[in-house]
Amino acid sequence: MNNYILTRREGRIVILTMNEPDRMNPFSVDLRNELIRQLDSLQTDESCGAIVLTGAGGHFCAGGDIRGFVETSALDMRSRLLVGSSRLMRMMIAGNKPLIAAVEGNCYGAGISLAAACDHFVVDPDASLSCAFIRMGLVPDLALMWTLPQRVGMGKARELMALARRFDGAEAFSIRLADRLSAPGKSLEEAITVAEEFAQMPPVAMAMLKGFFAEGLDEVLRGETVYQPLLAATTDHAEARNAFLEKRKPHFSGT
Repeated sequence: MNNYILTRREGRIVILTMNEPDRMNPFSVDLRNELIRQLDSLQTDESCGAIVLTGAGGHFCAGGDIRGFVETSALDMRSRLLVGSSRLMRMMIAGNKPLIAAVEGNCYGAGISLAAACDHFVVDPDASLSCAFIRMGLVPDLALMWTLPQRVGMGKARELMALARRFDGAEAFSIRLADRLSAPGKSLEEAITVAEEFAQMPPVAMAMLKGFFAEGLDEVLRGETVYQPLLAATTDHAEARNAFLEKRKPHFSGT
């Protein structure tokens, strides 16, 4: 049995490590469900003052599990988004506990969504990031169309999402996607330090603050459940997925 999330504590800090290092920690259904379970448990854990989210094996998250997210219909995908992904984003963004992302290595697609949903985003200068959704014939989900414009502004968010280019951690910090730039190899250490600062704040006020900052989130999550299933049913998405698995350039038809 795979432990998709490793958990350890340092005082009042809980460190959640996405743990499928041989695949660079893809965002799979199993990983999502375990994240939900862990976060749900921590919401009422008075001994937890803050949570750090990181990845095993030198990478944060390589993006969505292309092999695992293969719904047989748009309705199936809508159900997955409603039941799982939207719930996870509400827990991360509007939940009781502050979350700090410690990002190194690859951070693509769903990986950026997870990091951007955290209250504080620490990045290694050599990390590699991309809002890669459109290359798969999809729009960004996991609340990225809500979190990214808040972090970098609407103009920069449009560019990053529409062109899906890769950029490093130093640029992520310079465009204010990331809140803090660590020394090389020190993102987790830095994130724990930041988490300790968050953990010193009054928890009820922190929870309410997160709730206020989440205004408008539900509208975006509802939009994801409409657009993403439609796109998942297109020929372009199927071609993008097949090209990815076959390691070739896709040929889009606009259907």
